[in-house]
Order: sequence, then structure tokens, then C-alpha cells
Amino acid sequence: MKLIDTHSHIYHEKYNKDLDEVINRAIDNEVDKIICVGVDIPSSLEAIEVANKYDIVYATVGFHPHEAKYANKPYLYELENLLTNDKVVAIGEIGLDYHYNYSDKRTQKKIFIEQLELSQSLDMPVIIHNRNSDNDLIKCIEKKRPNKGVVHCFASNINFANKLISLNIHLSFTGLITFVQELEYVIQNIELENIMLETDSPYLTPVPNRGKRNEPAMVKYVAKKISELKKIAIEEVATVTTKTANDFFGL
Repeated sequence: MKLIDTHSHIYHEKYNKDLDEVINRAIDNEVDKIICVGVDIPSSLEAIEVANKYDIVYATVGFHPHEAKYANKPYLYELENLLTNDKVVAIGEIGLDYHYNYSDKRTQKKIFIEQLELSQSLDMPVIIHNRNSDNDLIKCIEKKRPNKGVVHCFASNINFANKLISLNIHLSFTGLITFVQELEYVIQNIELENIMLETDSPYLTPVPNRGKRNEPAMVKYVAKKISELKKIAIEEVATVTTKTANDFFGL
């Protein structure tokens, strides 16, 4: 069985003392690949550094909506340069977040659309963040539709899920599904082929490890929950989601 953690932030300071052990635990728990996701230029550089150090790790580069206000004029050129690295497999994480509004909505939408345009021009997949912004997110995606996209940490309803799928956008699920009951219906009513797995490490630790630091090895609990909800073997969840992730990221 092989699993892929399609979204982590293992450059985070919480891994400063034991990243080697974190990677080894992931391998021991049948994690075949880990995607390390940037949220601005400094973290994107850190993601690349981690990816260059570990064979199973790949990086993404992009501006998170929280950081959108810091995206200065040449940022697209900086991202384009970083995207030439062989271990960089996507643009992300990008998107909208109307829960915190650390950057104002107008700026968030501008930076999101610009990065969607960059993904179109370079034919790169995009990892999309969405929180309390369903309507505007759909409008942006319809305006500048990426060739390949995934909404990470999906936490909305089945109607929004189906709308994204109709736009050829995949959905990625975290440990949230092990303790947020409302997401169970979504998983039960979409095709497994539209799903990817992630941890969003160090955040959103799944049951039975709530309260502890999350890490890529724990993606198995996400797979296990999906297998229970869909009443299929965990090996089938692993096979299908891993193929989807490999195809999506070109691994």
C-alpha cells in the first residue's frame, strides 16, 4: 500500500528538531510521497530546501490569501523562477480566506487570479485554499480556469463539492473528516477518483491523535476514515488516491 500526503508544511519550526524522524515515520507508515506547500516566497524557498534534501518530498510555491498583501510587484517573476526547480510540482497554496481577512478581499482576489493566470501560462497544477469564500472562489475559477486544480482541506457542502468537480477541480481531505461529521455526507456522495489525501501538517491532527502535532505519517487515518465511510478496503482508497495524486502532480 502506498499513500501520498498531498499537502503539508513540514518546513514549519515545529519540525526543526526531528524532521529526519518525521520523514522516516512517514516511510514506515507507507507514505510514498509528501508535497510540501509554500505560502509566500520565504516559505516556498524553505519547501524547496526540504524537497531537495529528501527524495520523497516535493515542493510547491505560491502566495496564500493571508499573505496576499505582501505580494509585491515582481512576485510573479519570482514564482516563475522558482517553478523551474525540478522538485517543484505545483503553484500553491493560493486562494481566498474570508474568515480571517488578513488581506482585504479585493487584494486576495487579485493575487489569486494572477496566480491562476500563471498556472494557465505554464500549465502547472494549482493547490487552492478556501475558507468562507465559496461564491467568490467559484467565480475566480470560472474566470481563469486552471488546467488542474485541487481545493485542499475541503470543508464545505455537497453542492459546492459537485460544482467544483464539474469544473474539473479535485477535493483533498484532511483529519477534519475524523471529527467533523458534516463532511461524511460529502465523502459518501462523491466518486473516489475525485479525492486526494492530505494532513496539512502540523495542523488538523486526526483522531486518534487530536492535541498532538500532525505529521505526514498520520495521513493513514484520513485514508482509513474514507474507507469506513465508503465501505471499501483501505487498500482501494490508497490505490485510487495515490494514482490521482501522481497524475495530478506529474510524479
